Amino acid sequence: MAPTPTYIVNAVTGENEDGFPLAIQDVDKETNDELLDSFTGEKSGFVQVGPKKYFFPSGYKREASNYYNFKARPDDVFVITFPRSGTTWTQEMVWLLANKLDYERASEEPLTKRFPFLEFSCFVHQDTKSTFLKENQYDTDKCKKIENLDTPHWKTFEEKTERRFIKTHLPFSLLPPDLLETGSKVIYVARNPKDVAVSFYHLNRTYRTQGYTGDFPQFWRYFQNGLVAWAPYWEHIKEGWNRRNENNVLFLFYEDMNKDLKQTIAKVSDFLEVSYSDREISKLAEHLRIDNFKNNKSVNKSDLRDLGILLSNEESFIRTGKSGGWRSYFDDELNREADEWIQKNLRAFDHSFPAFP
Repeated sequence: MAPTPTYIVNAVTGENEDGFPLAIQDVDKETNDELLDSFTGEKSGFVQVGPKKYFFPSGYKREASNYYNFKARPDDVFVITFPRSGTTWTQEMVWLLANKLDYERASEEPLTKRFPFLEFSCFVHQDTKSTFLKENQYDTDKCKKIENLDTPHWKTFEEKTERRFIKTHLPFSLLPPDLLETGSKVIYVARNPKDVAVSFYHLNRTYRTQGYTGDFPQFWRYFQNGLVAWAPYWEHIKEGWNRRNENNVLFLFYEDMNKDLKQTIAKVSDFLEVSYSDREISKLAEHLRIDNFKNNKSVNKSDLRDLGILLSNEESFIRTGKSGGWRSYFDDELNREADEWIQKNLRAFDHSFPAFP
């Protein structure tokens, strides 16, 4: 018997009573049990959302309507990506451009505070949080920080009076439907799925809230089949691509950013309606250069590593930043399989969508 979708429909209006229009369905038991063995940070199970079957841990159920009904403001800036598509890199660039290149504040205040992650709280399972608290029980300051891990950022955003900078991996269809009508600016970044998968594999191993224990070939198959958080990848990219020509949307490719960072900085500056000299743009490009970026404590999640939420024996949050690093992870058979999958899905895009290298 198929699991019952978790939504309540008003018998009079025909609308969902919680204001969320899509069904949220539990993953079938056999798949769920396998995933719980592979992703040990989640303890209850996984769900798929709507006809596109966007994939999330169980915590998404309690927050879905809050994300969908979030009240965007005209001066909000959103960075939307599928995970590991240059999100952090883009965030730091955007925040600095919009804040008069305030490097001093950027170095003193973690990016997680300057540019909070909208839906992070739904990935913090209570049992996993309890483990973190037990491990840090003799450090009051650390326990306070851990207690706040699952504080919903949509609540803290409501309390902000200054301009809000919002990171999210949610696709457009799970965000407020009037997001672009409010005047909010959205920067969407896409990246080659092979590089995304490799980087996301390492993140899922590093973050104990994810706790992935398998190898890369298995992770790739989960990724390809839409069984990793925020997947399916192609549906996510398609939603961003289809809105690229709308007012207040800037669509970028990570590969183009990597190829010509200064040009990207200039493009983002124009989008944010700010202007800087060539010298200032060059300084920002140097700040964002991957060797410098990896050593920037403000952006590399060192605060979460100190709490034990990131494993110290895994790769750093900011990895190589290179395009094409996937080649070290795909054998010939897996690469053929991946190329067929990519080519099949690229047919759904118009001719102007570039083929990933």
